[in-house]
Amino acid sequence: MAGQIKRMIDEIIVQRSKSDPALIQTTRTKLYLKGIAIEQFNGNSPDDSAVIAKVKAIAGELGVHV
Repeated sequence: MAGQIKRMIDEIIVQRSKSDPALIQTTRTKLYLKGIAIEQFNGNSPDDSAVIAKVKAIAGELGVHV
């Protein structure tokens, strides 16, 4: 199912930021600093199990459930 990584990233941003523009940018920056270049993923991106595991680990660190 293509695009799973993008959906996970979006869910992390939504849950963490709660629609606060400053927190949206901070969360995007944290993901980038942890090695997830969010601009590389879209709805058609192939799912890579290593990246999915990394995104899930980051979500856990941020206190978000995906």
